[in-house]
Amino acid sequence: MKLMLVGGGGREHALAWKLAQSPLCDRMWAAPGNPGVAACAECVDIAAEDVGGIVRFAREQGVEMVVIGPEDPLAAGLGDAVRAAGMLCFGPTAEGARIEADKAYAKELMRAAAVPTAEARIFTDLQAAKAYVLSREHGVAVKAAGLARGKGVVVCPEPYQAVRPLEQMMSEGVFGDAGRKVLLEELLTGEEATVLALTDGKSIYPLEPLQDHKPIGDGDTGPNTGGMGAYSPVPMVDDAVMDRIEREVLVPVVDAMRRDFGRYEGVLYCGLMFTAGGPKVL
Repeated sequence: MKLMLVGGGGREHALAWKLAQSPLCDRMWAAPGNPGVAACAECVDIAAEDVGGIVRFAREQGVEMVVIGPEDPLAAGLGDAVRAAGMLCFGPTAEGARIEADKAYAKELMRAAAVPTAEARIFTDLQAAKAYVLSREHGVAVKAAGLARGKGVVVCPEPYQAVRPLEQMMSEGVFGDAGRKVLLEELLTGEEATVLALTDGKSIYPLEPLQDHKPIGDGDTGPNTGGMGAYSPVPMVDDAVMDRIEREVLVPVVDAMRRDFGRYEGVLYCGLMFTAGGPKVL
């Protein structure tokens, strides 16, 4: 089978390394790839967001399956274009990618499906958002609603600390259009963990849970990044806890998406905070 991998980060390096081990893989290209990926696949100079260029190249080379790593091309509809061209695709449609690309949509979907998650308010008006945080007695998490490569969350233990991040996101455009709409969430406390699950829109196959570390400074100080390292397994997530996550989070979300727009195919990412009241989706 001829494969094409889209993306050029560490995640794609891991995917390329594993895909190349498959006896089904006869040849693999990566767009754009990186020096690590080049040890496993033939890198081509096509940007991950170049939907037309990727589909055109894949057709010319007789690619049978495209594996999409990054969120941006998925949100731009690369999965839809690949399927329309008659190739297999690992990755959701643009409609499915909204669960990552639009945190406001994801929050509303979880509310409708009764998934345990932090309480949140959604704002598009800066003055209304500032008035809301200054009326609160407890801290908040400020989240850019759009894609910000893991950097669009600012934790504010005191409500007044949210004012400056709101100005930067909503007025100064530090995240571009991704920060024009924001979520102001209750500040959950506890340990975080991540659960990834493979799904075809009906069946769900959870992978081993992991913990990753996003703040850039030692001792979890400084702003969030896309990730500063991770480890697995996670001792606090035993079989009983995983059963609860499947029952209360994964199954309701996959079912809600199927009712909303159809099958979600690919990896479902679930970031969780383990609070005193149980796991809640971040």
